[in-house]
Amino acid sequence: MSATVPSMPLRAPGALDCVRMPALEWQARIASATTPIGGLGWGCTAPRLARLDAPVLAGSAPGVDAWFGSAPLRQGRSGGVHWQEDGRWAFGQLDVADAETDLAETTRRAYLDVFAALRACGRLQLLRLWNYLPRINEDGGGLERYRQFNIGRQQAFIEAGHDIGAGAPAACALGTRGGGLGIRFLAGSVAPRPLENPRQVSAYRYSSVHGPRSPTFSRAALANAGGGRLVLFVSGTASIVGEQSLHPGDVRAQVHETLLNLQAVLAAARAQGSAAFTLGGLSCTVYVRHAEDAAAVREAIEAAAGPLPGAVYLQADICRSELLVEIEGHAFAPGVLR
Repeated sequence: MSATVPSMPLRAPGALDCVRMPALEWQARIASATTPIGGLGWGCTAPRLARLDAPVLAGSAPGVDAWFGSAPLRQGRSGGVHWQEDGRWAFGQLDVADAETDLAETTRRAYLDVFAALRACGRLQLLRLWNYLPRINEDGGGLERYRQFNIGRQQAFIEAGHDIGAGAPAACALGTRGGGLGIRFLAGSVAPRPLENPRQVSAYRYSSVHGPRSPTFSRAALANAGGGRLVLFVSGTASIVGEQSLHPGDVRAQVHETLLNLQAVLAAARAQGSAAFTLGGLSCTVYVRHAEDAAAVREAIEAAAGPLPGAVYLQADICRSELLVEIEGHAFAPGVLR
């Protein structure tokens, strides 16, 4: 029996949108006239879906963040990257099976493929990146695997001529159960406006305490989504103030600090445009290091901010071993950039 495809909300031609949907609806969409440019899925496997290997925690269900632009779509491959673009927006995905050895070099080559894909599809401006690698906090031969990843990522940005500082895109990096290095990206024709959090040191300015190369991302990015709307991409956000992790071992206190950081990023976004972004309007993905903490994390979030409509809770390792929770998200709202 085929799934019914609900009608899509009307969008202006060329406008970007994202719909959080069940996996069955995704399968119906890719066979319909409203084909997404790409999708990031959790707890499910489906054709043309960039899957995240992270267990779904109690209270959440398998699903997909489906990114929509305009039809028709053009597809291509650049190195290991599969991409689709619609004339204004592009979504790409890459999975490297051999990330076990020389992770820095594996990451460098993977990101050079990403930049080649941007050139091939004609959408040169990275808006959002999602990075996944197994055992992110483990030693990889004298250096933590996340720090090796940061070496390779930054080197590829430099070689490709992309900004490793204030112009870096929004991003996250999570540890998965298995597999290799996975990279997913959303790109456009116009550069987004990067945002920082005044409570934190910008990640690209971290001291060498956190590794020989700084992480290459901005705390958030704001872009024109078309149709008189702005889209906000919020990078993975955790219990960090300055550049120091706070509240080790206390998951509820880490949730509270993370929410303060999210509010600071939302305030920075409101200062850059007329869109009234709020925490309740953010489509959140909540990553919890220990599955047994999921109920406490949900309770702490709802006690401080109320329920986050449509939030998805997943089990994944955070980029620092002492961090127990991380929240990322995106939101659309009517408005223009200032």
